[in-house]
Parts: sequence; C-alpha cells; structure tokens
Amino acid sequence: MPQPTTLADDLLNAIRIFPDFPQPGIQFKDFTPVFAQPQLVHRIAEHISAAFGGQFDRVLAVEARGFILGTTLAAVADRPLALARKEGKLPGPVFRTEYRLAYGTATLELQQDTLTPGERVLVVDDVLASGGTLAAAAALIAESRAQVAGFGVVTTIDRLGGTARLAPARVFSVIPEQA
Repeated sequence: MPQPTTLADDLLNAIRIFPDFPQPGIQFKDFTPVFAQPQLVHRIAEHISAAFGGQFDRVLAVEARGFILGTTLAAVADRPLALARKEGKLPGPVFRTEYRLAYGTATLELQQDTLTPGERVLVVDDVLASGGTLAAAAALIAESRAQVAGFGVVTTIDRLGGTARLAPARVFSVIPEQA
C-alpha cells in the first residue's frame, strides 16, 4: 500500500519548473498544474488559514497567481478579500508603490478605501523570492493604516532573501524553503 503524501509532496510533484524564463538565470515555478486541481488549491488555503489560527481580519491577494489562492483562502477562512493589482488596473483613488523584482521593477496598487485602519491583513501569494512584491503589499497596508498579520505563500526561494526582507512579520510557507 502506498504511503500517504504530504501537501508539500503533492505540490512539489505538481509544480513545473521552467529554467531561464522569463530571462536567463530565473527558474520559473509554473503553478498551472496546481490550479488545475481544485482540491489541491483548497488544501493550500486550509493549510495557510490553520497556520495563522484565524488571527487576521482580511486576506490581501497579490496579482496575479495570488488571486487564485487568496480567493480560496478568503472563502475557507470566511474573511473578506482585497486585491493588490498591477499599475493602472484599479479605478478611483489608489495607494501606489514601486518595487524591484528579481528580474525588473513593477508597481503595485490598492484602492484607498479597501482596508480599514487597524485591520489585520494576511497577504497571500504563490512564491516568495526576493520579497519585493510582498514588501510592496506591506507598504500599501501601512499606507492604509492597517496592520500586516503575516504572509502566506506556497513556497519560498531562500537564497533570494525574501523572508529576511519581510522580518519581523511572520512568513508561512506551505513548502519548506528551497535553495
């Protein structure tokens, strides 16, 4: 009889790696096979929710792959969802911050009336690499006068220093850190 697998094992078996995409030296983690398995996405959401023990008031999902995880997590945890989007995709007044990626720069925005001051916000994305995107999300939360409850990701790339960059906030990774 086969041994039961862990969530991390199931994810490692599903995530595809594309070397040198979108540019040389980047190991792109393709989550398409994960998202094709609704039960796997649901398990990720349950795992992240349990890790934070309900100690958050809202989920902030980061565009784009974080939207899938964040939507599921918000539903599992019965919390409202907020979206941090790339520049120019949100109407009305927005908070805006520019940040560096492992392979360039980008801008993240959040509608100004999305978060409530003092609200504890759990930020969700797929991969934590250098931490630029999640640090930008944290800056938007701070500008909204809300609080970062922590960061929930599927996997981290330890050698890029993202976890240290987000300290002292708690970072929970479903898959243990990878080199």
